[in-house]
Amino acid sequence: MMKHDEYLAIRRFPALDGVRAVAAVLVVVYHYGGPSWVRANGWIGVHLFFVLSGYLITTLALREESRTGRVSLAEFYIRRAFRILPVYYVVMGVVVLFVYFRGMGLRQSGVVDTLPWNVVFLGEYHFMPLFGQSWTLGVEQKFYLVWPLLAFGLGALGFVKRLSLSVGLVAVMLALIPFMQYAGAYSPILIGCTLAIVLHHRRGFAALRVFTHPVTGLVVAAALIAVQIGFAEIAAFLHDDGGSITGTGYVLLAALLVPSLVAGTGPVAWILSRRPLRFVGERSYSLYLMQGVVAMAVAGAIPQFTDDRTLTAAAVTIVGLLAADLLYRWVEVPMIDLGRRIIARRRARKTVPAAEPALVTT
Repeated sequence: MMKHDEYLAIRRFPALDGVRAVAAVLVVVYHYGGPSWVRANGWIGVHLFFVLSGYLITTLALREESRTGRVSLAEFYIRRAFRILPVYYVVMGVVVLFVYFRGMGLRQSGVVDTLPWNVVFLGEYHFMPLFGQSWTLGVEQKFYLVWPLLAFGLGALGFVKRLSLSVGLVAVMLALIPFMQYAGAYSPILIGCTLAIVLHHRRGFAALRVFTHPVTGLVVAAALIAVQIGFAEIAAFLHDDGGSITGTGYVLLAALLVPSLVAGTGPVAWILSRRPLRFVGERSYSLYLMQGVVAMAVAGAIPQFTDDRTLTAAAVTIVGLLAADLLYRWVEVPMIDLGRRIIARRRARKTVPAAEPALVTT
């Protein structure tokens, strides 16, 4: 089993790209796979994205804090902005142009009314045609704005306080599900944050170390798949109207699978680390955003793909991946690199004034 120092030394988690790939394809299959894929419950792929988002951004922040003594919120927001915003707005522009040139009518289709809401990441309250899946980005963006401020912007918090904060917020969001729309969407992200906090701490890692073992990972993966396939039956057995209890159980299993995937050992991590899955995972963000407009374009070009079925889902995935690859190469990577250069220049400007007084004094 992995040791804590080995965990802290890992800089790349390839198996998590594989999880993103699975999550993205599950969502596409849910939308376009038809009745044959109902038991796959592909909608739950969104929760996998949420868990990974919370885990990764909190892990990176905790490691930055360990290295430098603090987390630069300005750099955090720059990284997030250049990672999320460019592709988001490019795809939104593609949707608007597609609707316009297809003669659907920007006002008649609802684009004009919903565009302002989606521009400011409030799409979960006003779904934009061919871009409705972007509601998850609205949830994540608001989370990105608030969580770093609470967890890292109010001074250094110890392990107990930070853990209490994340667990307390999970409980609050779960309690608000009956009263606040989309409250339940925040709990998977916060569970991912909680996992990151526990694993970063030596004693917390020791408590979860058993989950880094490949056999344990295999068992958790099997349980995760079982819950996914039998979600409706489990919810009915538990009298879980709305599925919030069953969904939370699924999210907890997804979080407990992460340690074995990060350790990189065992059959599950090996499969998810394969190059084809990593390829899809790296492009999963663009694939996720493009699926709506791609599905309509494919159906327009080949009428046989108008009906939701397995072949339609496969066609949308393949064509969506081709489009996502272009976005990944021409937008995502260049914009991420630009954000890194801005951060590097920002750091360089900070170091210059510190050096000048020393030269004068000498």
